[in-house]
Amino acid sequence: MATRTLTRHDDAALVERVERLAQIGFCSTPSFSPDGSRVAFISDLSGTPQVWTAPSEGGWPDRVTSFPDQVTNARWSPTEDLIAVEVAPGGGLNQQVYVVRPDGTGLRRLTPGGDENNRINRWSRDGKTLYVSSSRDDAAAFHCFGIDVASGAWRVVSATPGVATVFDVSGDGRSALIVRSIARGNADAYLVDVATGRETHLTPHEGQAQYFGPRFGADGAIWVISDDGREHSAVGRIELQGGRPGTIEFIATRDDAELEGMPIDESGTRALLVWNRAGRSELEFLDIATRRRTPGPRPPAEIVAGVAWSRDGKRIAAAWTGSSVPVDIWTFGTDGAPRQLTRSAHAGVDLRDLVAPRLVTFRAHDGLELSGWLYEPRDFVRPGPTVLSFHGGPEGQERPLFNRTYQALLANGIAVFAPNVRGSAGFGKTFVHLDDREKRVDGVRDIQACIDHVVSTGVADRERIGITGGSYGGYMTMAGITEFPDAFAAAVCVCGIINFLTFFKHTQRWMAAVSKSEYGDPDTQRELLERLSPINKIDRAKTPLLVLHGANDTNVPLVEAEQMVDELRRRDVEVESVIFPDEGHGFTKTANRTRAAIETVRWFASHL
Repeated sequence: MATRTLTRHDDAALVERVERLAQIGFCSTPSFSPDGSRVAFISDLSGTPQVWTAPSEGGWPDRVTSFPDQVTNARWSPTEDLIAVEVAPGGGLNQQVYVVRPDGTGLRRLTPGGDENNRINRWSRDGKTLYVSSSRDDAAAFHCFGIDVASGAWRVVSATPGVATVFDVSGDGRSALIVRSIARGNADAYLVDVATGRETHLTPHEGQAQYFGPRFGADGAIWVISDDGREHSAVGRIELQGGRPGTIEFIATRDDAELEGMPIDESGTRALLVWNRAGRSELEFLDIATRRRTPGPRPPAEIVAGVAWSRDGKRIAAAWTGSSVPVDIWTFGTDGAPRQLTRSAHAGVDLRDLVAPRLVTFRAHDGLELSGWLYEPRDFVRPGPTVLSFHGGPEGQERPLFNRTYQALLANGIAVFAPNVRGSAGFGKTFVHLDDREKRVDGVRDIQACIDHVVSTGVADRERIGITGGSYGGYMTMAGITEFPDAFAAAVCVCGIINFLTFFKHTQRWMAAVSKSEYGDPDTQRELLERLSPINKIDRAKTPLLVLHGANDTNVPLVEAEQMVDELRRRDVEVESVIFPDEGHGFTKTANRTRAAIETVRWFASHL
């Protein structure tokens, strides 16, 4: 498997093609102003994700923030001209929370500004309190706090072990609904007395079950998304009887789809149900009082990536994206078609030329049905160069999202196969737990099934297959080149894990705490973690490897990348690395994202 040196002309043409695609922008995370006249959103129009606003009827956008670092969340107050903003210093996970006026003035930081993690949860209905999750009091947990925005004073809402989030607050501000997870794949909902901190456990259950997104309904019940006792998550209703929760009643279910979102309007009378069917989004409206379901609008793209109701309940803003559609904001009423509000920049790129994938199914070594999205370049000659791309998570899901790197590979004649191996979300509760702990061996074996599929169907030239992935997908990349050393001609690992023991030692304590149920406990299952760690089979690796990592990655710390590079260099295996000093777990600044895409495509073009 020889490396081909690109001519200066070929390299210049490659860079030009990739730059155009990698610089396509995005607009996401919509929220309405109190009167519904404007929409706030996050966009990288300036080169770094910042907060912008635009008239909800359409018009020129105004920039609100100008941080040197990435904005990761923004929520407009329901009553004031004030926007809560979450900023990631250096791209890390130690986000800090600010409030700012829509014209960019009055910027104030509400969080301490240290190494603690802070996440915006939601505003109180009167706009006086901002609820956040923070690790400031316990690095191994996310506790819930209410911040008085006027004074900046914090008060504890919930301070028990686990990762907790405030999802709703009653109109009088006396009660909050939170979700707490102690382990990945297992979460519970609680009703909390805000004044006393007294908690009512709403969702006692046996085994693994997820409860998320609880909201107060106008009928006095609590509405929640759950998969308790079911394969697929659905709409559940919990009625309080004398202050005690009744048994969950499932109101809206589907056997062919998972419910991934249920935003309810401010009055608690209507919900927009966002179903995930084989990776594509489908919408329904649900009347809380009558329980009647009606079809939602026809989506302008495959995936809904965020939804917000206006305070009066007359309009909805949603971020939509698809394989050939950049992330943009659309608005619509309960009986109208979506209208595009933002138009992400795509200079020099005709979106009609982008490639859409097709969904294919195949079998694993044990007969389990797997699926994946196959992208083939226009005028592709089979069998040809093909890259296998594994998603993160591991509970993530490969979906037909807008992926600049995929489109850049395709524009340079390289096919992409992006599978959903066992352990992926979106296919039921049983499937998502098929790679837990000892079962991860089977998840890694699914890599071979992916290779066999693209070769047997005539897509891939067996001598020109590459592998890539980010985060957990980076782990799968390293597992691939160590478990199947003769299978790949090139690999690109993005923010990946190579050694579970060093991952647990150096990742943030809250991440380590919730990850034990997924990977194994380093205190009691050290042998298992050593067996699953690619570092202990690195002597088998011979695939040329490119490593991309953020220096400020607190999720998968830089030590993972350093081990990959050091060990392969000691063994004279071809390896290169690009470390981004101002990024964390992933690359969000346009310049960094562009460089990462160029290096990735150049690496595969040279080796495949």
